[in-house]
Amino acid sequence: MKDIRTLSLEQLKDYFATIGEKPFRAKQVYDWLWSKNLHSIEEMTNLSKELREKISQEYIINPISVDQLQKSTDGTIKNGVKLHDGLLVESVLIPTETRTTACVSSQVGCSLNCEFCATARLKRMRNLEVAEIVDQVALIDRQSKLYFDRPLSNIVFMGMGEPMMNYKNVVEAIRKITKPEGLGMSPRRITVSTSGIPKMIKMLADEDLKVKLALSLHSAVEKTRNEIMPFSEKFPLTEIMDSLKYWYEKTGNVVTFEYCVWGGINDKDEDIKALIKYCRQVPSKVNLIQYNPIGEGKFDHRSITAEEKYVRELTKAGITVMVRRSRGGDIDAACGQLANKTGE
Repeated sequence: MKDIRTLSLEQLKDYFATIGEKPFRAKQVYDWLWSKNLHSIEEMTNLSKELREKISQEYIINPISVDQLQKSTDGTIKNGVKLHDGLLVESVLIPTETRTTACVSSQVGCSLNCEFCATARLKRMRNLEVAEIVDQVALIDRQSKLYFDRPLSNIVFMGMGEPMMNYKNVVEAIRKITKPEGLGMSPRRITVSTSGIPKMIKMLADEDLKVKLALSLHSAVEKTRNEIMPFSEKFPLTEIMDSLKYWYEKTGNVVTFEYCVWGGINDKDEDIKALIKYCRQVPSKVNLIQYNPIGEGKFDHRSITAEEKYVRELTKAGITVMVRRSRGGDIDAACGQLANKTGE
């Protein structure tokens, strides 16, 4: 049977019309599905038992479930999420003193081949459906209230997969997450992180979603970036920059560049100068991310000295820079580590 959550509100209205029910029934069901994130037709208590049975004869709900939950010593929670077809993805709750952030996945595996990322080693099995993305957010919101006594405050599409390669479903999920008739969360607290697909960045700018954009950059030197992110040979830095300028012109939102510093890879003065030159082309800020080893030797050498120099030179150039401390590394929940690896 078909998952009822694949139907739009208009399609629900059409369905209820075919079985002789009033259109307002569609709004009731839609509210249960998207605002309340209900996973049982039987529990839709403002519908008659007969109507619930009739719906259940034609439709089902395929919710996600937590296959394994792991807690880090720093409070981070990693969910091994099982999908209706048995495939697994991971999502993470990241707590700080002032906020809780959901790091959600958009694909089973990944379409790209970044050498420093554990997820990239997994074969892309399929894109996540809209409801599977929304379910991750609703799940982590419940966990935030349960474990930290406050609702989820931020959402980042930085989990497994490249969001821009599941564009349609990610955009629709964001609409479901942010609209009043959905989860009602603020779009300004959502960040979509991409490795850089220029065409899709421009499309996202045209959606008027009011979300933030982050680019996984890691080098503003073309040759170096192509070596560590081979897929990027198809998307030159100049084309990516054109799309980022378009993004800023359309949305007015600054771009965040995500950047890891590795010894022997991007720790030279020329790397810093290239990043400064790149940043100056569009209103932007830089997040220097502590790298999380995945057992690939050449990326296991974090250069703290070079990182500190990046901070000094970027600040001197008038570019906002933040050093982001890694969280959840002891349970393989940190950036770049999501690969369905579970602890015993």
